[in-house]
Amino acid sequence: MFGSLGGAFRPTFAAFGGRAWRISWRLSKTRKANVRKRLRDVDSVIDTLAASGVECKQLELAKAIPREHEMLPRDKYTTFSRTASKHRKSVHKVPHFTKRPIPRTTPTGF
Repeated sequence: MFGSLGGAFRPTFAAFGGRAWRISWRLSKTRKANVRKRLRDVDSVIDTLAASGVECKQLELAKAIPREHEMLPRDKYTTFSRTASKHRKSVHKVPHFTKRPIPRTTPTGF
Protein backbone atom coordinates (compact mmCIF):
# COMPACT_ATOMS: atom_id res chain seq x y z
CA MET A 1 0.00 0.00 0.00
CA PHE A 2 2.64 2.57 1.02
CA GLY A 3 5.28 1.27 -1.40
CA SER A 4 3.43 2.72 -4.39
CA LEU A 5 3.57 6.34 -3.25
CA GLY A 6 5.43 8.66 -5.60
CA GLY A 7 6.77 12.15 -5.44
CA ALA A 8 8.48 13.29 -2.28
CA PHE A 9 7.59 10.10 -0.42
CA ARG A 10 8.98 7.55 -2.85
CA PRO A 11 11.65 5.22 -1.46
CA THR A 12 15.22 5.55 -2.72
CA PHE A 13 18.03 3.07 -2.96
CA ALA A 14 19.64 2.78 0.50
CA ALA A 15 23.18 2.54 -0.90
CA PHE A 16 22.82 6.11 -2.20
CA GLY A 17 21.95 7.34 1.27
CA GLY A 18 18.40 8.17 0.28
CA ARG A 19 19.43 11.29 -1.65
CA ALA A 20 20.12 9.88 -5.09
CA TRP A 21 17.12 11.35 -6.86
CA ARG A 22 17.07 14.73 -5.15
CA ILE A 23 20.45 16.13 -6.21
CA SER A 24 21.14 16.45 -9.91
CA TRP A 25 24.53 15.16 -11.01
CA ARG A 26 25.55 18.34 -12.82
CA LEU A 27 25.03 22.06 -12.37
CA SER A 28 22.51 23.64 -14.74
CA LYS A 29 23.28 26.85 -16.66
CA THR A 30 21.10 28.81 -14.26
CA ARG A 31 22.82 27.47 -11.16
CA LYS A 32 26.25 28.19 -12.71
CA ALA A 33 25.12 31.75 -13.45
CA ASN A 34 23.97 32.13 -9.85
CA VAL A 35 27.37 30.90 -8.58
CA ARG A 36 29.13 33.48 -10.79
CA LYS A 37 26.77 36.21 -9.59
CA ARG A 38 27.46 35.39 -5.93
CA LEU A 39 31.21 35.51 -6.58
CA ARG A 40 30.87 38.88 -8.34
CA ASP A 41 28.75 40.21 -5.46
CA VAL A 42 31.49 39.26 -3.00
CA ASP A 43 34.05 40.99 -5.23
CA SER A 44 31.97 44.16 -5.29
CA VAL A 45 31.69 44.19 -1.48
CA ILE A 46 35.46 43.80 -1.18
CA ASP A 47 35.96 46.69 -3.65
CA THR A 48 33.50 48.89 -1.75
CA LEU A 49 35.24 48.25 1.57
CA ALA A 50 38.65 48.91 0.03
CA ALA A 51 37.42 52.17 -1.52
CA SER A 52 35.94 53.36 1.77
CA GLY A 53 39.36 53.43 3.39
CA VAL A 54 38.78 50.66 5.92
CA GLU A 55 41.96 48.82 6.83
CA CYS A 56 42.05 45.44 8.53
CA LYS A 57 43.85 42.14 8.18
CA GLN A 58 40.81 40.24 6.86
CA LEU A 59 40.28 42.82 4.12
CA GLU A 60 43.91 42.45 3.02
CA LEU A 61 43.45 38.68 2.89
CA ALA A 62 40.22 39.09 0.92
CA LYS A 63 41.94 41.34 -1.62
CA ALA A 64 44.60 38.67 -2.16
CA ILE A 65 42.16 35.97 -3.33
CA PRO A 66 41.46 35.70 -7.08
CA ARG A 67 38.47 37.54 -8.49
CA GLU A 68 35.61 35.79 -10.29
CA HIS A 69 36.91 36.53 -13.80
CA GLU A 70 40.41 35.32 -12.85
CA MET A 71 39.21 31.93 -11.57
CA LEU A 72 39.26 28.78 -13.65
CA PRO A 73 35.87 27.11 -14.22
CA ARG A 74 37.17 24.14 -12.24
CA ASP A 75 37.61 26.38 -9.19
CA LYS A 76 34.25 28.15 -9.63
CA TYR A 77 32.08 25.07 -9.88
CA THR A 78 33.99 22.45 -7.89
CA THR A 79 35.59 22.38 -4.49
CA PHE A 80 38.35 20.33 -2.89
CA SER A 81 37.26 17.13 -1.16
CA ARG A 82 39.55 14.62 0.54
CA THR A 83 37.12 11.76 0.07
CA ALA A 84 35.95 12.30 -3.52
CA SER A 85 37.65 10.65 -6.46
CA LYS A 86 40.23 12.98 -8.00
CA HIS A 87 39.76 15.13 -4.85
CA ARG A 88 37.17 17.41 -6.49
CA LYS A 89 33.46 17.65 -5.71
CA SER A 90 30.84 19.69 -7.52
CA VAL A 91 29.92 22.72 -5.48
CA HIS A 92 26.18 21.90 -5.49
CA LYS A 93 26.93 18.66 -3.60
CA VAL A 94 28.19 20.71 -0.62
CA PRO A 95 25.43 21.27 1.96
CA HIS A 96 24.19 24.88 2.04
CA PHE A 97 26.59 25.89 -0.75
CA THR A 98 24.62 29.07 -1.42
CA LYS A 99 25.11 30.25 2.16
CA ARG A 100 28.76 29.27 2.66
CA PRO A 101 31.67 30.96 0.94
CA ILE A 102 33.05 29.04 -2.03
CA PRO A 103 36.77 28.50 -1.47
CA ARG A 104 38.54 30.28 -4.33
CA THR A 105 41.87 28.55 -3.86
CA THR A 106 42.67 24.87 -3.48
CA PRO A 107 45.55 23.13 -1.74
CA THR A 108 48.66 23.01 -3.90
CA GLY A 109 48.77 19.95 -6.11
CA PHE A 110 44.99 19.58 -6.40
